[in-house]
Amino acid sequence: MNHVFRRLRRVLFLGLLLATPYSSQAADDKAPATAENKDAASASAPAPATDAKKDETPAPGKLPGYFDSSSEDPKKPDYPDATGAKAGTVATPSGISNSDGSPGGDLPSGMKATDLYDRIAHNLFSINVVWTLIAGFLVMFMQAGFAMVETGLCRAKNAGHTMTMNFLIYPLACIAFWAYGFGIGWGNWNNGPVAPGWVSTLGPGTAVLNSGVGIDAQKDDKGAPNGAYKYGLLGTKGFFLKDVDDVSVMALFFFMMVFMDTTATIPTGAMAERWAFKNFLIYGLWIALPYCIYANWVWGGGWLAQAGKNWNLGHGAVDFAGSGVVHAMGGIIGLVGAWVLGARIGKYKDGKPLPIPAHHLPMVIVGTFILAFGWFGFNPGSTLAGTDLRISTVVVNTMLAGVAGALTAMLTLYAKGLKPDPSMLCNGMLAGLVAITAPCAFVDSWAAVVIGGLAGVFVVFSVFFWEKIGIDDPVGAISVHGINGLWGVLAVGIFANGKYGAGWNGVVRDEWVKAAGSDGVRGILFGDASQLYAQALDCAVVTVFGVVMAYVWFKISNLITPIRVSKEVEIEGLDMPEVGAMGYPEFIVTSRN
Repeated sequence: MNHVFRRLRRVLFLGLLLATPYSSQAADDKAPATAENKDAASASAPAPATDAKKDETPAPGKLPGYFDSSSEDPKKPDYPDATGAKAGTVATPSGISNSDGSPGGDLPSGMKATDLYDRIAHNLFSINVVWTLIAGFLVMFMQAGFAMVETGLCRAKNAGHTMTMNFLIYPLACIAFWAYGFGIGWGNWNNGPVAPGWVSTLGPGTAVLNSGVGIDAQKDDKGAPNGAYKYGLLGTKGFFLKDVDDVSVMALFFFMMVFMDTTATIPTGAMAERWAFKNFLIYGLWIALPYCIYANWVWGGGWLAQAGKNWNLGHGAVDFAGSGVVHAMGGIIGLVGAWVLGARIGKYKDGKPLPIPAHHLPMVIVGTFILAFGWFGFNPGSTLAGTDLRISTVVVNTMLAGVAGALTAMLTLYAKGLKPDPSMLCNGMLAGLVAITAPCAFVDSWAAVVIGGLAGVFVVFSVFFWEKIGIDDPVGAISVHGINGLWGVLAVGIFANGKYGAGWNGVVRDEWVKAAGSDGVRGILFGDASQLYAQALDCAVVTVFGVVMAYVWFKISNLITPIRVSKEVEIEGLDMPEVGAMGYPEFIVTSRN
């Protein structure tokens, strides 16, 4: 036991050594900087490490530039910052001395609290950027899941065509987002309503996203326009990523692009097996327009996000990861597209729907698992911060809602006297995941189960409803994404518990701060009916806007190039006539119906 105590004494001694300077730094951080304590610190500390940017302690009350995106010389702005060098200071440990004997890297014993904080801040931004990029990688991989689910649910004769649409929508939508979508959606992101004291989690460079159009321009203390609007409408900066070459902006661009691609691919399922490929191609270049306009209103600081400040509707429209922005928009566009296209040949006989079986259920199930896995990037990644520990709650809520949706879909089928169709079980899981996407950060785990569970019920009834009224959706995309996207948006206004989202969209209400300690996002079950009104407004806007934009587009695009293939091509299968390759060239096709 003696050696244990000796080791324990060493650990305690080392802990005291490490704790002492940090305690004094913490005390210095709480007290205002004065000439006396700066002189005392310089007299007692060894010579500081070479660091030309941080030689002097900032003046009292002066924040580092990476807090407020300011520059020492306004004529030479530090942002956009193409390398990240202006986002704090990189720690540079080195065991090799310079030729004159001075340290080759950081000298910890010679650093002031400000030097250490510069490095801490740089690490914070670095963690958040890496987290956001990795989450984006997972979301991008979801494209493989969509391709497998949609292709598996279609017939073998259209497998190559359906898979090609799911592949090509990625480059088409990406180019459109780069050219004009990002500028419209996020060009004025920095001037949106935020919580007091908010600092961009991705770094100071996002401040360059500061130009847009709107109604009622706001002014600064000197009476000059500050770039913000009472009712924001569109961003106007960042087209082709011009003038925004900043590491923080690039991380935001990538993450938001892969989100948009999810919206873009949803209609390829609802319109599968009869959509002409050339018409699909021009759709892929158009989809960024409705998506990014609406995304600006909710995520880009636009008028729906401002509904809390302007009209006292809770915290304005709240959609954490995109039940409305991503899924409802995609589902609504798919609904209109399926309506304009009409049903597949052979789907209805004497007005009654006939089943058209999926050709590859194992592919559907594997694709569903890929999507469920990608959702762990989709939802928690929307914090844009690996340092936001709420990500663990988001992950658990996402998981619970997905599994609840699968189980309730199965129970609903049994209740209707049907067998547990694997394709419907998969759609039940996806419906639960879609529904929890908006409220995932704001609800308790029990609420996640309820939200996902109800989504599993809704998707079953919704699939049969659309089929009954003549809307032919081969994969159930309208029900999974459209209906349950809207349900997810509404669920925020019902189940949000107020534990998270203090100051969301710039709303801080004194009465809630006094009553609950902070003004987090809360729904009607937790005392704030106005949040439900904001969510209902959001649902109405995305529905009307999506329907109008999609209907006008599909009608116009049909004049450019026909939207539907010929009867002969549809009966034969779209693979060879449309894309020139069979998905299964060695298959013997026994029926073209």
